[in-house]
Amino acid sequence: MKNAMRTVHNAQSPKSEAGSRVLTTATIVTGLSIAERALGFLYRIVLSRLIGAEGLGLYQVALSVFSVFITLGTGGIPITVSRLITKSKAENNQKGVSGAFTAGAALSLALTLPVCLLLGVFGDGFSFLFSDERCLPVFRILLIGLVFSALYAVVRGSFWGHKEFLTPSVLEIAEESVMVIAGVLLLQSVPDPLSGAKKAAWAVVVSYLFSFTASAVCFLLRGGKISNPKNQLKPLLNATLPITSVRVSGTLVNSAVAVLFPAMLVRTGVSNAEALSLFGVVSGMALPILMIPSTVIGSLSLVLVPELAEDYYRKNNERLYKNIERGMLISVLVACFLLPFFYALGEDLGRIAYSNALAGEMIMKSSPILLPMSISMITTGMLNSLGFEKQTFIYYFVGAAGMLLCVFLLPSVCGVYAYVIGMAASFILTAALNLSLLFKKCRGFYRAHGKSLLSVFARCVIAILPLSLVGKLLSTLFKQFLGELWAVFASGFAVLILTVVLWAVLKIFSPKLFKELFRKRR
Repeated sequence: MKNAMRTVHNAQSPKSEAGSRVLTTATIVTGLSIAERALGFLYRIVLSRLIGAEGLGLYQVALSVFSVFITLGTGGIPITVSRLITKSKAENNQKGVSGAFTAGAALSLALTLPVCLLLGVFGDGFSFLFSDERCLPVFRILLIGLVFSALYAVVRGSFWGHKEFLTPSVLEIAEESVMVIAGVLLLQSVPDPLSGAKKAAWAVVVSYLFSFTASAVCFLLRGGKISNPKNQLKPLLNATLPITSVRVSGTLVNSAVAVLFPAMLVRTGVSNAEALSLFGVVSGMALPILMIPSTVIGSLSLVLVPELAEDYYRKNNERLYKNIERGMLISVLVACFLLPFFYALGEDLGRIAYSNALAGEMIMKSSPILLPMSISMITTGMLNSLGFEKQTFIYYFVGAAGMLLCVFLLPSVCGVYAYVIGMAASFILTAALNLSLLFKKCRGFYRAHGKSLLSVFARCVIAILPLSLVGKLLSTLFKQFLGELWAVFASGFAVLILTVVLWAVLKIFSPKLFKELFRKRR
């Protein structure tokens, strides 16, 4: 932390200006991402109330399988296009800039259009992909938006390569808004769970069509061009393949879990409808709340990718290590800040938001996964930016193996919680492997910043337990005198004050350092 403070106080250095730019941009993107997630969270509440847990389960299973194909069509293409554009700009290669975008668009079309035609014509023969055949018509509706979503992702990657993060962030929140509006309008009358799941799928398709059209217009207005992709296809394929393999594998694992986990629950004695309902609770209600830190970490990783890639290609190790430190520091702080809130208020959030006690119980008991999840996410993004895609690919499979083992072996022991335990095992394994590789490959980073980060990490972990227990106690106390909703606000505010005080006492993060880190340099 002392090294971090000495660096940020050097206001006139180029390194400080670059760091301030990264954090300022990340703050803006994060704000828009939080607004987007807030809309998504509200929409989940609407879905859970209008189509029920069973309808939400059907929708989530179909969406999980659809994610395999959309990941196959995009995967690492947007982030690789971004990196190739950054590299071409650093080399003053304008043809390489437009060629990278064209190569990405061509590859996405080649990977998605045949899938749409094949499944569109012979879709009835793919019912084996689902544990419940009712998911198939929902999946086929989603398939309509596959090509549009894939091309939009490539356009988004071109914006990232030009370090233009505001436009794609606005497009993301606009897409989410369109989906919410379309969903609310379509779901006014839902006779059964399947009809509700179908209408929710149509809302997704409408949002994909909107985002593609809007992004194409923005691309043309900013002077985007298409050129011969010949020279960029090979580096695109070489860099994309490992990332895409990881992401496709991830969606395959998620889809396998979405199909197999309800089946494993049925083997414990519950009905098929009840198993889908339980899966809908964990994947459609609890996990969206638990994934809130990914909003901040995803935005930060998004902004850091071109910065890290540029520093890597230009051999600017000092600034490279400083940005790695910032990313790690913010990710740990976000997770440790939110964890006590989720533990103390998770049960109340589930009852208030979803009218579902199980969802609240799962949020509370699953809150510890926030820490390994945050570290795993940010370190994976960093290692991919530095060119270690193959290693992260292997590490992902190690984590996936832990996830699948838990899903297969634990439902008879802990029921629906086997899903969350599997996620925790996956995040812990990948986080540990990522950190080991990062410290090994960036020895200068560990010498300059590693010990200070570990010190902050240890103090954050120490603060989590007392804050969680006191927050839980205050929540119970306030509910004796206030209504449940007002008790949540009062408890949340109290935990916030206690966190600031305890963090100040433990010297985790001071207001002065916070101001310095995010202050815009001139």
